[in-house]
Amino acid sequence: MKTALITGASRGIGRATALLLAQQGYQIAVNFHQRESAAAEVVSLIHQQGGKAFSVQADIADEEQVVEMFRVLDQRGALLSALVNNAGILFQQTRVEQLSAERINRVFATNVTGTFLCCREAVKRMSFQHGGQGGVIVNVSSAAARSGSPHEYVDYAASKGAVDTLTKGLSLEVAAQGIRVNGVRPGFIYTDMHADGGEADRVNRLAPTIPMQRGGEPEEIAQAILWLLSDAASYITGTIIDAAGGR
Repeated sequence: MKTALITGASRGIGRATALLLAQQGYQIAVNFHQRESAAAEVVSLIHQQGGKAFSVQADIADEEQVVEMFRVLDQRGALLSALVNNAGILFQQTRVEQLSAERINRVFATNVTGTFLCCREAVKRMSFQHGGQGGVIVNVSSAAARSGSPHEYVDYAASKGAVDTLTKGLSLEVAAQGIRVNGVRPGFIYTDMHADGGEADRVNRLAPTIPMQRGGEPEEIAQAILWLLSDAASYITGTIIDAAGGR
């Protein structure tokens, strides 16, 4: 059975992706950092649907915890065929002139370094030269990488710009090793992350500025991720899909 590791899978886009991929026959490794009960709920829902899943705790900003997370997969005999780098953080809306080094470093440690580390460990298991059978990596970026997210989250936007560059560069490194690497750039999606930034109703406020006149649902992003993981996208690598309602 193919195994998909989804980071930050206890809520939002990660949760929706976990449930959708489980329906498609993947065994799901539900990564979480702090929300153990929410991760357990995702695992339970998958089991109720007749699927297979287990949770694995790790703060991806910590290299030792990332290594241990992948070791848990190895110990379970899970054949990793898909990695969805979804975990990401942001903080209170603010301008660049008010940012601290501590905040910037925390954002980059999770959103950039953590994504790099998960990619590294996945490649070691998927690539032909390491005895793997190939696989697919999908990095969840953000439309903020294009807009810069001024007055709100320039640090977060910059971290997602780095993820886009990683997606392109890694895709070229491992294209001949049976690994495809692509990305998805969600726009304004109804998730709890906006509350982390201090404005839970942010999507509704900005909906009139979106050409499609509405925010997106996590399930819509999950569908894009599923397609990139599937054989239907077998000749696509180094590509980033914008899923932002036209904005």
